[in-house]
Amino acid sequence: MQDTELYRHLLGIASPWTIARVALDVAQQRVDVWAEHEQDRRWPCPECGKQFALYDHSEERVWRHLDSCQFLTYLHASPPRVQCPEHGVKQVQLPWAQERSRFTMMFERFALEVLRQSDVTGACRILRLSWDEGWGLLKRAVERGLKRKQRRVVRRIGIDEKAAAKRHRYVSVVCDLERGTIEYVGDDRKETSLDGYFDALSVEQRQGIEAIAMDMWHPFVAAVRRHLPGGEAKIVYDRFHVMKHMGDAVGDVRKREHRELRRTGDETLTGSRFLWLYAEENLPERERARFAELKSANLKTGRAWAIKESLRRLWHCRSAAAALRHWKRWHFWATHSRLEPVRKVAAMLRERITNVLRYYAHPITNAVAEGLNSKIQTIKKMACGFRNREHFKIAIYFHCGGLDLDPITHAEA
Repeated sequence: MQDTELYRHLLGIASPWTIARVALDVAQQRVDVWAEHEQDRRWPCPECGKQFALYDHSEERVWRHLDSCQFLTYLHASPPRVQCPEHGVKQVQLPWAQERSRFTMMFERFALEVLRQSDVTGACRILRLSWDEGWGLLKRAVERGLKRKQRRVVRRIGIDEKAAAKRHRYVSVVCDLERGTIEYVGDDRKETSLDGYFDALSVEQRQGIEAIAMDMWHPFVAAVRRHLPGGEAKIVYDRFHVMKHMGDAVGDVRKREHRELRRTGDETLTGSRFLWLYAEENLPERERARFAELKSANLKTGRAWAIKESLRRLWHCRSAAAALRHWKRWHFWATHSRLEPVRKVAAMLRERITNVLRYYAHPITNAVAEGLNSKIQTIKKMACGFRNREHFKIAIYFHCGGLDLDPITHAEA
């Protein structure tokens, strides 16, 4: 088989294109391939699809292709142009590359697979690309995926924030709790941060949102109230965030009591900081004996921990009515505990208990969002952080957006 015929198959070149010649440069470890088209061929206008005779050619362009036995492979061609009476002079669509790309579609698809498994710097090292070329591939893939994304009704969403950089720089993240994908990434964590998401929804899509899991961050709550009809009745305050407030209260009680005990030389609570954060069933076996002693020591911290564990059972009742009865008993206990941090949490929950108990109508949490946050944190670590917030958002869409990123290959076309 001749080298031109071999590369015609390797590059997926078909009529009216053919391979004219192949040049091998062993010293540079490079293969250059030139493609030419048949003469007297009519070409479709890329805008309207009507067929026209050849008008002229653009200057010769070069596209990077998949390596040939570790040799860099480049495809050369002069793209034909047509003159359409309606759209003017246009360059025809080439079968091996997308418009304005310097890479063949087959190379782009392979590069995206590498980028999915590595950071941009590592992928560029493997693919022998510059950082700008690698980032350009990633960015174009996200733009392509967002353009292809179909409009659909997302029934259950989660809203959370993620630190983008130091000094309280955040992004707001909206995720589809059923599909486990990121739907939107907005700047900061303000009320206006979610405008871009809600403004892009149709009336049908807004009405189709049944429930929203979130923490008790007021700007997010205000945004939902402003954008969604009956938005207040769709909010479900995330139980993990509720329990985090209660866990912090137990920590505050422990710190205060520890300081009081140390003044008298009592080191009972020394080294027990993390023990009080455990749920009883998750306590490590090696710590059970010591923790049993601490619980029986009649400590304020032990009382706060017991109140925390009682609150955790709020989400395990058989019905909303049973949960409401449990809440009333818990609230009385917490407000009469004479533990100020616990009383503050009880007062905060009293104002929001309707949305907390809405869990029984819509049993959702932000566990999916927290899982995506963990994945986003991994993306940050792999990249050693992002100075540019737009780059951070693009990386989130690339890895967590559930987008159709790949270009169409020759076989699929």
